[in-house]
Amino acid sequence: MRISLNTSNPRWFDRVWAALIFFTRLPFWRVYQPPQCAYETVVEHWPLMGWLTGGVMALTFLVSSFWVSVSVSVVLAMVARLLLTGALHEDGLADFFDGFGGGGNDRERILAIMKDSRIGTFGVLGLIIYELLFFLLLWNFAISHYYLITALFIVAADCYAKLIAAQVIQVLPYARTASTAKNRVEYRQFSLGAAISIFIQGIIPMVVYLYLSAFANWEWVLFMPSIVMLFLYLLMNRKLGGYTGDCCGALFLLCELSVYLFA
Repeated sequence: MRISLNTSNPRWFDRVWAALIFFTRLPFWRVYQPPQCAYETVVEHWPLMGWLTGGVMALTFLVSSFWVSVSVSVVLAMVARLLLTGALHEDGLADFFDGFGGGGNDRERILAIMKDSRIGTFGVLGLIIYELLFFLLLWNFAISHYYLITALFIVAADCYAKLIAAQVIQVLPYARTASTAKNRVEYRQFSLGAAISIFIQGIIPMVVYLYLSAFANWEWVLFMPSIVMLFLYLLMNRKLGGYTGDCCGALFLLCELSVYLFA
């Protein structure tokens, strides 16, 4: 892992505000617009955003479970996060499947496909399979646990998966340039302080969940996302020699799925 010692960072407030604007569709940008350099650091607060996105998802599940069935509550929780994020990560997952599924071993073709706004066969099939698995795994977990434990697990899985997925910017270079990126942003590597901060953001909800669940299956829950991350890192390194924003979104969702699978 490479850790930058660069200290020329924008203010903490600007970095967090940029992350709120970048990772959600709430109109934070109407209140205040941070400097452009703050958007280069948004991944440093990605797990912290999981406290918000996972929290909204968990709250939706809890509240709706008083009136509707568990299966419907799970669907509503999934929809709540999709609305909050604008399906940002799901869009990345679809582009990831399209690019790596249809681009072969041609690096430039993979990058071109992922940048194309149209969705292809691999993207459609990938999203359908992912959403079905996500629903079934969360539903299966919910019917086997207390609803409060399920809500806490939703937050823990969101934050922890983002912690794991964020490490890709430490171990791979950016495959594009800021001028050719879809969001015109090139993430920069973590400083030492940011590396510590992102670890704390991502691990606290998971530690609380594991403690309350008597550390059930803790080995699988903690280490399987890292194995998924390693596999996808090898794939991206071989075919792209780097990562893109779409790769980050796909990494998060697939790491999160592995948390649900082995919980």
